[in-house]
Amino acid sequence: MSRFTITDLPLAGLQRVQRQRLGDNRGFLARLFCAEELAAAGWTQPIAQINHTYTAKQGTVRGMHFQRSPHAEMKLVSCIRGEVWDVAVDLRVGSPTFLHWHAERLSAENGCALLIPEGFAHGFQALTDDVELLYCHSAAYAAQAEGGLNPTDPRLGIRWPLTITELSARDAGHSLITSDFEGVRA
Repeated sequence: MSRFTITDLPLAGLQRVQRQRLGDNRGFLARLFCAEELAAAGWTQPIAQINHTYTAKQGTVRGMHFQRSPHAEMKLVSCIRGEVWDVAVDLRVGSPTFLHWHAERLSAENGCALLIPEGFAHGFQALTDDVELLYCHSAAYAAQAEGGLNPTDPRLGIRWPLTITELSARDAGHSLITSDFEGVRA
């Protein structure tokens, strides 16, 4: 019995993972990760790292972060408390959807996750106070491979659903995309 329904999204390789909950009067159980089932969706590496974030205030934006090759990573992003507008941007060299973005609402209630392939930037906006996310990564963080996009870059045109109330100086400081930005190799 499959515990996930995996749906392809408009950007090739980007997928929504809907968890099947098994529940009774005590509550429910939902599988967060299954290597065997997610292999069909392209996840073929072991989990190298799991991160947990907490965001206190509604309207906060975090992102848009990515890792360059040879440290490129897949991410499985799950919201375990609150609700977020989770955004992925295609940065793959030669991709027909280069610099296009797609967003999904992830929440503790809807049990959805976003499976983000290598070569994408990722960020989110907290739609509620007290948001917690879990990230499964296919590669460990490598500071020398880190990159970022400015989440307010007009060239990306991300339509954040709420006014941005908090944005770190680091994320706001990412340069705007110029015509010479070639993307990343996945």
